[in-house]
Amino acid sequence: MKGLILFLFLFCGILEAQTYPAKPIRIIVPLVPGGNQDIMARAVAEEVSKGLGQQIVVENRPGQSAIIGTQAVKASAPDGYTLLSVAITFARVPAIVKSAGYDPAKDFAGVSLICRIPQVLVVNPDVPARSVQELIALAKAQPGQLSYATSGNGSTGHVAGEMFMRRAGIRMLHVPYKGNAQSLVDVMGGQVAMMFDQVSTSAAHVKAGKLRALGVTTLTRSPLFPDVPTLDESGLTGFEDVTWNGYVAPAGTPREILTRLHAEIARALSQPEFRQRYLERGIETRASASPEEFSAYIKAEAEAFAALAREAGIRAE
Repeated sequence: MKGLILFLFLFCGILEAQTYPAKPIRIIVPLVPGGNQDIMARAVAEEVSKGLGQQIVVENRPGQSAIIGTQAVKASAPDGYTLLSVAITFARVPAIVKSAGYDPAKDFAGVSLICRIPQVLVVNPDVPARSVQELIALAKAQPGQLSYATSGNGSTGHVAGEMFMRRAGIRMLHVPYKGNAQSLVDVMGGQVAMMFDQVSTSAAHVKAGKLRALGVTTLTRSPLFPDVPTLDESGLTGFEDVTWNGYVAPAGTPREILTRLHAEIARALSQPEFRQRYLERGIETRASASPEEFSAYIKAEAEAFAALAREAGIRAE
């Protein structure tokens, strides 16, 4: 009897995967519209829907550091019809927000990575440093005085700043803002010396001479800044910290469905025109090798950040 039940369970799962999707799919973006995560979630969904032969509806459900939308997907049926758009913060929030209410590794199954976005270390043009090593020397000459802006405690810019200080052996003054826009304005205005920002956001300001780019956080140079060295090239060997976006599903979603979704995402992201369109904005489209690889990547990111948060005393505001 147990063998029969197992057979029927597997058979139903295979049958479900063969008929999937039989209705529209919903993707929850747990943020307000307009940012990189929302733009990429919608762009990839549009391409994937063509391969699946079903409409994909993208719904914005912002609130509480993306927690509201995330918890909604966690509580959804694991049937492949409700997915969550995630960014690197998805893996990091539970380590610093006690009320997050989810475990990124246990409560969700990876579908695929969809893109990686480098950050760039930018300074106000009046800062007397034209290289990463000159900036490090400046910070060492005035411990705790050189300021860096972020969009808040635990943000991508804050994490990059903490990593930078630890690798360079320096201390700087953290100036957190409630959002990226004002922090960028104040670096350009000279109220704060520097910040780590996504290349897609800072590129226009660097080209206009309002910011000076000293280094990018990937191991290879950004096509937007071909003349700007990586931090790895600049003496911080192995330094890498990128933001990323992807899709996850509720834990328990059948592997066959995850595999089908992953295959269509990989197909969409491999189109040369699609890749080039976003590469010109500093966004590298890339699928994971498999759903399992993306799940492992999320788990590794969560563990690495939790360790850094403990060491640096990073807490949510």
